[in-house]
Amino acid sequence: MQLIKIELETRDALLKAYVQLHKIAEELYAAYDRAVDNNNHNDASLLASRADKLYEEAENLELVIFEREEP
Repeated sequence: MQLIKIELETRDALLKAYVQLHKIAEELYAAYDRAVDNNNHNDASLLASRADKLYEEAENLELVIFEREEP
């Protein structure tokens, strides 16, 4: 199966989203750590869950970007 190469502008937009998603996930993980320190386990669970989802989406974006790079 041959993948279609994406335009530079699309690649740049996806890379920007990748970086931003990683940053947001890191912020949520930091908030998770603070919630755990404060024994707020309900919030900690929510924060970790959302951070995990964003991190996973960022990793999926990375795969899409680099799979479509020219060999």
